[in-house]
Amino acid sequence: MCGIVGVVSTRPVGYIMLEGLQRLEYRGYDSAGLAVVNAAGDLERIRRVGKVSELRDAYTANPLAGQMGIAHTRWATHGKPSMVENAHPHFSSSRVGVVHNGIIENYDALRTELRAEGYVFESQTDTEVLAHLIDREVARSGDLVTGVRSTVTLLSGAYAMAVIHSEYPDRIIALRSGSPLVVGVGIGENFVASDVHALRSFTDKFVYPDENELVEIRLDGVSVEGRPMAELAERVVTLRGQPGDSDRGNFRHYMQKEIFEQPDSIRATLQGRMTNRHVLQHAFGAEAESVFNHVRAIQIIACGTSFYAGMVARYWFERHTGIPCQVEIASEFRYRTVAPLEGTLLVTISQSGETADTLEALRNAKDDGRYLASLTLCNVPGSTLVRESDLSLMIEAGPEIGVASTKAFTTQLADLLLLVVAIGKVNGLAESDETQIVESLEQLPRFIEQVLTLDEEISRISERFLHKHHALFLGRGEHYPVALEGALKLKEISYVHAEGYAAGELKHGPLALVDEEMPVVAVAPNDELLEKVKSNLQEVSARGGQLYILSHMEDLEVTEGVTHIQMPDCPQIISPIVYTVPLQLLAYHVAVLKGTDVDQPRNLAKSVTVE
Repeated sequence: MCGIVGVVSTRPVGYIMLEGLQRLEYRGYDSAGLAVVNAAGDLERIRRVGKVSELRDAYTANPLAGQMGIAHTRWATHGKPSMVENAHPHFSSSRVGVVHNGIIENYDALRTELRAEGYVFESQTDTEVLAHLIDREVARSGDLVTGVRSTVTLLSGAYAMAVIHSEYPDRIIALRSGSPLVVGVGIGENFVASDVHALRSFTDKFVYPDENELVEIRLDGVSVEGRPMAELAERVVTLRGQPGDSDRGNFRHYMQKEIFEQPDSIRATLQGRMTNRHVLQHAFGAEAESVFNHVRAIQIIACGTSFYAGMVARYWFERHTGIPCQVEIASEFRYRTVAPLEGTLLVTISQSGETADTLEALRNAKDDGRYLASLTLCNVPGSTLVRESDLSLMIEAGPEIGVASTKAFTTQLADLLLLVVAIGKVNGLAESDETQIVESLEQLPRFIEQVLTLDEEISRISERFLHKHHALFLGRGEHYPVALEGALKLKEISYVHAEGYAAGELKHGPLALVDEEMPVVAVAPNDELLEKVKSNLQEVSARGGQLYILSHMEDLEVTEGVTHIQMPDCPQIISPIVYTVPLQLLAYHVAVLKGTDVDQPRNLAKSVTVE
């Protein structure tokens, strides 16, 4: 959610921080601000409600000269997003400046305590408590590092913070607990941020601090828990790819670009993981084969779109491996009493690897001690989920900037299918079935390319949704989660109320909503449930519903009020992935027609790092 950028440099840092903030806009935010330590050793700041562009305009009109600073984009959790006083950075006594992600759960008691000691609060946020606490603790200890250390012992909650102090004008202090933070190592400058995307224009070398590790960022280097750079060589990660990978190119929106990148993203995630019609188990880690030999059940934990990917995988696991598979929303799983079966592999799915609920669910499960091992599917190497899981597989989607996930979802599904085969190989999956699945995955990019040729047709169809306020999406079997995902995409970016249903549930309630004003989108591939789906579609047609059917079958025996979107005849095993793409295109074009902010829909954030 919120974004942090901090820089210590030999050059002015204002525009560096602004570019970093702009690269974090995809995370979602309500306000933005930056602060520097000027040549006189004083703190100065500029804050604005709204977009980073407004902060940039204000900075251009009144540049703040400084070679060290911190900046922030805020997604409101405490205090109104419309008040500039609630924007970061927050100051205390004109000495301390703080930017912070996460939630300080005991901020109210701390605020009462600090007010009694004479501190005056200007905002409604929990972050201002941090600034005043650090000011107090530094004054008591006479040392910035000691003061920050003392402060965090008083906190309950999750946080990542970057701190500057006017009496220590040569360093930024940073620390994380339950919220992401990364340190960038440059030439003549060093950085801290909540996300590597913020810094990719300036460096490709990063250090990922562990929980509660205190980092000092100075001009002459970075130290972690007092260890200088010379002792940290083994922790420096050099990222592949170019900074331009995060640019829109010739596309109108990031989401559009990411939809069309899916064939290449699928190729990237499959590369090196299959050979001679076999899935390579060691792609999941050196210990994967020994772990998979003992898997007797699967527990998938995820949120949002990733949860729907897990729902599809449940059908695959149980059909092809005979292993029971449970899928649960992380925010529910972490708060209930669980009874895992013996030999259960815990699988977490997250694009960012920093999703707060998923991460806490993993930690709770590890503390439980009854799980065989943990495995994560993630798009960010070095993220917290990757570091804290026993096994991991990168989904290799490349940077996904649009808040509404597209290529991350389809690559998650591709990787989940690889996992099904890898575990199935030791649980009775026939070699012929493995070969068939691998051959289907090899064809997947080509089928997605065929679907992308439907873009103009779907754009024209989307015009019929322009003035609609509701929509139903239907599917059966493994295409039921695809219907859920299609509905989620439409509501996320176009703000049309949409619901996904198992088609067989129509007569148990949703059919009451169907009339001539209700668009009904049906996912209807030629599988063993097609005849059942036809009956469900007749129920809609008989009540005047506007049917939009995705199918490669030309005759579905439904003639009234039907728009048929001709899909390619793809293997059944990969059809949930292929049928997802036109639903992404539909949501995108409806949102464009409605004039919504496609890449940054209201109230949402890309990386949900708070509970």
